[in-house]
Amino acid sequence: MNIRFMAAALAAASMLGSITPAFADTELKIFVSSQHQPDVWRKVLDKYEAANPGVKVAIETGGNTSEAQAQYLNTVMSAKDPNLDILMLDVIRPAQYAAAGWTSSFEGKDMSVYLPAYVEANTVDGKIVALPAFADAMFLYYRKDLLDKYGIAPPKTWEELAAATKKIAEGEKNPELQGLSFQGKAIEGAVCTFLLPYWSQGKNLVENGKLTFDHDAAVTALKLWKDFVDTGVAKKNIAEVATDDTRKEFQAGSAAFAVNWSYAWTHFQGAESVVAGKVGVTRLPALGGGEQASCLGGWEWGVSAYSTHQEEAKKLVEYLTSEDVSVFMAANGSLLPTYAAAYKNSEVLKAVPWFADALQVVETAKSRPVTPRYNEVSEVIRTTVNAVLAGVTTPEDGASQIEARLKRILR
Repeated sequence: MNIRFMAAALAAASMLGSITPAFADTELKIFVSSQHQPDVWRKVLDKYEAANPGVKVAIETGGNTSEAQAQYLNTVMSAKDPNLDILMLDVIRPAQYAAAGWTSSFEGKDMSVYLPAYVEANTVDGKIVALPAFADAMFLYYRKDLLDKYGIAPPKTWEELAAATKKIAEGEKNPELQGLSFQGKAIEGAVCTFLLPYWSQGKNLVENGKLTFDHDAAVTALKLWKDFVDTGVAKKNIAEVATDDTRKEFQAGSAAFAVNWSYAWTHFQGAESVVAGKVGVTRLPALGGGEQASCLGGWEWGVSAYSTHQEEAKKLVEYLTSEDVSVFMAANGSLLPTYAAAYKNSEVLKAVPWFADALQVVETAKSRPVTPRYNEVSEVIRTTVNAVLAGVTTPEDGASQIEARLKRILR
């Protein structure tokens, strides 16, 4: 455990309410998504407990996808269950939860310390409804050893990536090695799968709350991924692959390239990884002569409106979103910081050197459509992407279906 972090953590926790005996016998429960380093968050919470003897914090984990987590939390919140005090929410959820009255707002919080994208994501009608746990964006992971072996530069376009996978496949002659793993299952990740090449063509889906759907760009985007399946760049059953499946496949040495979020890096370098020390990270490719685009991710801490420990829960969230904790989680859990200065922190860069180039990606990553009806928008896109990849519908018909359904939702 980093000594400097321990001291800073204790100091931060003290400033947030432990100078005097605080909230005796308070027990808080915090929900953390299972794939976002709950063991590392536990170390952070242990320090908070040490500085606040009257407070105990239990972690509840669940769900390997954003949808599974939201389904569970929606059930808990709909029942007005006071059992959970603090919720880790996907960046697309705070506005929805606030609109439903499920989260409490933070009064007088200075949000200027955070990256602007997360100020926007957590501010609804002028109220701060959640605070940023960590930033995120999609990146392209690649087998550095294989690219070096075949004299291939990290691809800047999807076309270059396809050519690279062909060259590697011809050289390796390994039927178990797929070219590219990405999210084709009907999960939130499939929304980003669709949007990456769509955005790369300079198109937006929604502007000022109005649908700006470009049918031809949508066909091109869907066709890119389907062609990857048909030509062997991706495996035939990519429609069954979720986010953590991609992480596991690449970690097992079963893919030359992978589209994934920052959390995967720590796993790729772990003791159980076949590819430890062989992984490179770069920006996602562009489509043809288009722009390189990434999908903005990130997770937020919200306080349940039904918690019976409002003040204590908010103090804990303030601590969890402090710069010291952000640095610690970056260095120890490869979770991207929500503070710009942390991307230059020596401790962070020693642990995760590629974070030096990550700030620009996060700052320029594009947000998924901002609308109170996002759940419906998401379902339309992810189920259609999945159907195209499974061969149930064509890219042309898929684009038409998305357009027709979104017109009904975003009238």
